[in-house]
Amino acid sequence: MTLTTNSNSNRSGRGPSVTRVMEIIEAVALAVQPMSAADLSFQLEIPKASLHRLLQQLESDGYLQTNMRGKVVSGKRMYQVALGVIYSSRYQIQRQAILERLVRELDETCGIAIPDGTQMTYYDRVESSWPLQINLKTGSHVPLWCTSSGKLYLSSLPKNMRSRIIKNLSLDQFARATITQAQVLEDSLSSIRANEMGIDNEEFMDGMVGCSVPIVNAEGHFIASLYTHAPVIRKSLAQLIALEPLLRKAAEDISNLVSSPVADSGE
Repeated sequence: MTLTTNSNSNRSGRGPSVTRVMEIIEAVALAVQPMSAADLSFQLEIPKASLHRLLQQLESDGYLQTNMRGKVVSGKRMYQVALGVIYSSRYQIQRQAILERLVRELDETCGIAIPDGTQMTYYDRVESSWPLQINLKTGSHVPLWCTSSGKLYLSSLPKNMRSRIIKNLSLDQFARATITQAQVLEDSLSSIRANEMGIDNEEFMDGMVGCSVPIVNAEGHFIASLYTHAPVIRKSLAQLIALEPLLRKAAEDISNLVSSPVADSGE
């Protein structure tokens, strides 16, 4: 993306075009609900003509996109940048240490799942030592509507946005307990939102239960799910949910890690 840094393009003396671009990206990323171009123009005090020009460039480059209601939302490249920050080598050792500690405490496989379109992607995972494992490796893609991490992410979205997404999901049946009716899923998500804990009660795989809690950024916005799952012959859903305090402590530790402006450099 080519951006001018000519001082003549400053707005109110507050910086060049690149500064305005970063302010737009920040506003879109931190917005509780998607904003219109008019909202962004007003909030950021950028003339409408200039804002539209910058938005067109950001959309062309894949950093932003306009949804069906004409609102400005994050694009694929913006998610890639966010993932790069979360999963940079700078934090890798510390993040892995937190996950390994959690696996020892829970005695079950744990991992981190990130929203990726209409799926969740497993970007980090530490296996338990049990010989019986559920084969969902790092990089696996799982549905939103029948996994604990996906349902937790859906529950974090504003209700209107969530309803529109659910309306367009296929809601295919993956296991005997998969929720395939939109209203039933909405009711389940309302409960998850209230408790801030996603659950999968044999909804994705027969014989597997799982739960997840949110990893949030410095502003408290959802960025990922910290999950654990187990075969029901080893742990029931109630037994997994009873481990909630340990999950939340690990999620808080990871949230603090990725939200810190300066990582511990070994001082």
